[in-house]
Order: sequence, then C-alpha cells, then structure tokens
Amino acid sequence: MLVEGRNSVSRRQFLQGAALIGVSVAVAACVPPTAAPATSEQAAAGDAVTGAPVEIDYWDMVWGPPEYIDTGKKLIDQFNSEHPEIKVTYQSTPWANWYETFVTAIGSGTAPDISTGAAYQAADFYNQGQIATVDDVVDDLKNAGKLEDFFPGAVDRLRVADGHYIAVPWAIDVRIIFARQDLLDAAGVSLPTTWDEFKEVAKATTKTDGSQYGYILVGKQTSAQDIWLWLFDNGGGWFKEDGTIDVFYERNVESMEFLSSLVKDGFVHPGSVGFTGDDVTKTYGQGGAALMIWNPGIPDALPDVADKIVVTSPPTGPHGDQGTISWINNRMIYSQSKAQEQAKTLMKWLVDADQALWLEGNCGQLTPRQSFSENKHFQDRPHLQKIYAEWLAVGKSAGERAPGIWPELNAVEGEGYMNTLITDILQGKDVNESLQKVEAALKGIMKQ
Repeated sequence: MLVEGRNSVSRRQFLQGAALIGVSVAVAACVPPTAAPATSEQAAAGDAVTGAPVEIDYWDMVWGPPEYIDTGKKLIDQFNSEHPEIKVTYQSTPWANWYETFVTAIGSGTAPDISTGAAYQAADFYNQGQIATVDDVVDDLKNAGKLEDFFPGAVDRLRVADGHYIAVPWAIDVRIIFARQDLLDAAGVSLPTTWDEFKEVAKATTKTDGSQYGYILVGKQTSAQDIWLWLFDNGGGWFKEDGTIDVFYERNVESMEFLSSLVKDGFVHPGSVGFTGDDVTKTYGQGGAALMIWNPGIPDALPDVADKIVVTSPPTGPHGDQGTISWINNRMIYSQSKAQEQAKTLMKWLVDADQALWLEGNCGQLTPRQSFSENKHFQDRPHLQKIYAEWLAVGKSAGERAPGIWPELNAVEGEGYMNTLITDILQGKDVNESLQKVEAALKGIMKQ
C-alpha cells in the first residue's frame, strides 16, 4: 500500500472509511441475528459426515507490491498443505472502498472468517458485536513463550475497555522525522534532537531564493500525521486519561503554536498547503526541503537519494517528552464465522510464518516481532534499525492520553477536522480559533 509516498495505500485512504461510521452503525443495526458460531466439536462432527475439510475465508488487505500478494497466497497454500483438515481461501482485498466492502459483507452475513484491516477496524466492528474475542489465542502465544517476542505494547494496544483482546498484531506503522543529510551538511547543522534545534535546522536549510525550505508536509488530502507527532512529542493528545475531550490542554496549544511558528517564520515550504503525498515525496526527492515527517518506507520510495536520507532521533519536547503516532495493524476474527477455532489455528500459524511477507513480499510495514527485526533483511537497512531502537517505544494511538483502542478512533483520526486544522495552520490562521473547530468536531464524534 502507498502510505503517503511508499509503495503501498495512503494512510489518508486508509481512513476515508471513517466518515462512514454512522453508516456502519446503521447497517449493523439492520443485520439479522447470526447463528452462534459452531464449536470445534460441532465442526468436527460435520466433517465426519462429509469427510471434507473445514473451509474458511481469509481476506488480506494489499499491504505491499504484487509480490506481497504472491507471498500471501503461497503462505496460505503452505498452511493448507500442513493442515489438511482446514481449507483456507485467500482473498487479496484492495483499499479502495475498503470500509464499505466490510460493512456490506457483515450486513449480508458473508463476512470473512478472518481478515487483516485498518488499525481501529476491529474496535469499530467489535462495538457492533461483529468481532470475536481472541483471549485464548493471546494465552496460547503467552504459554508458547511467543508473547514476549512482540515489541512492548503491541499486543496490549489491541485490548479493549472490557479487558478482552480483539485482534493480534502482525505489523506496525509509525511516523518519524527524516532529514536530508546532504542539505544539513551544506548548511553546517547537525540532526535536531530538540524542538529548538528542529527550528534552527529548518531556518538554516531555508534559502532566501525559495529554492529550498527547512520543512515540508502534506496539506491536501492528508492524515495530518505531522499534527499527531507534534502533539504526542509534547505529552499531548485530544483526550484526558478518562477519555473525555481535552483539546485546549496547554501541551496541545503549545504544540500547535510551535508548528504555526515554523510556518510564520517562513521555514515551511509554501506549497505544502496544496501538496498531496506524491507532491511532497517528489519535492523532497528533488532537494526542495530538508526535514519531513513520514512513514518508514521513504528511503525505498526515493532510491536515487536514499543514501542521503537519515532518521533523526525522536526530538525531546519542551517538557522532556517524546512521542509520535503509530498504528498496530492486526488480524481479527468475525463473530458470524462458524469456523472460529479453525480461524484461530490460522491466526496462530501466521504469527510465525509472517516473516516471509517481508523477506519475499517486500512488505512496507514494520514487523512487531523483535526476533524478526534481527533478520539480515532489516539489519541491512540502517534507517529501520534506528526506528526500531528509538521510535517504536514512543508510538501512541490517536486516542492518547486515554488507554487502549475504542470504536470512535476511526473517526477521531479520519474525520475532516484534522485536514482543516493543518490547512488553517499552513495558512497562518489563529491557533485557538482553529482548535475550537477541533473541539466542536470531537464533541460530535464522541457525543460529549
């Protein structure tokens, strides 16, 4: 998938379905009651009559180039050969209209048994009674000694307020700060480690003739990834720990004032307000800016200058905080499935088999398994090693500072108010007035 410049789908496209939350709830309300899923004993009994394997459908989103899909199919072929009592059908599911695809399938009683999907998809559909819990899968992984191999927080991020696990992680996406080392060297500055240093570097790498700027970002059709990073790097977030809205928390205001100051001081590429992700990557690759916030795949997306692109450390905020936005991409099992036990068998098998998605499939995400990250495939990519070492641990969900995941996060992250906020800031509008729009939008989403 193209995540704003990578050879994969954009985080913005990833979240366009969030606007359909109301539709999904309405559809779910119309879903006829589904039969209780068959127990493993019932499934076995049925198979004893027909002698046929239990069939399950696995929908996998397009997380990479064509070789990703090919690798996914090969893994399922391997699983089927090793588990003759189960027959898995693999379906590669495009991101275009992804939300409608799942809502329609759920509403018609034809949901897959198991799927990958957007970071908050499981929480949204669980709230509608359409996702099965996987506490027993997590227990099995723990008993097998595999749970501790996941990067800290990856599994617990998928536990909802009632204490149940509703999915298992298979990949991580995160936003980090990249720098053009060649442009910093030419300006005589080093990688920034604090907000003040970030501004100094942005100033030093901005040229008065307009040919180069210190910082560039996406202002059109954006997931507002820059806003999330600056909020979380200052210990901020739109919510209090109890989940109530807290837009005007002083750390949030301070973060947006800092971003606004970069614009007003002339250090941000003026084209940013109208730039799409493709515009930004093209301009960055041509040397039009020194600093950008992006996904882990930007060096691979710009091979001609990959050796000039480096990862900074998470900058230390004014109060000593570090943070960024991250997503735990996961697999979930659907409540209407009559083969949940078989789907869980596949889920646990893929936990170990997933490494092929990177080694052979060129997956653009990050692996959540510490042992996988030690593979030569990752070790040979210095930028990934720095991300694993310094950035993963400070990743937050869109609901920060409230814990866990909850159904409204799809809309919290994907609704248009974030696009409006970053556009306002890029146009030099008053921060407090802009944050009032954020507060109004969040009150509508959260019904607070």
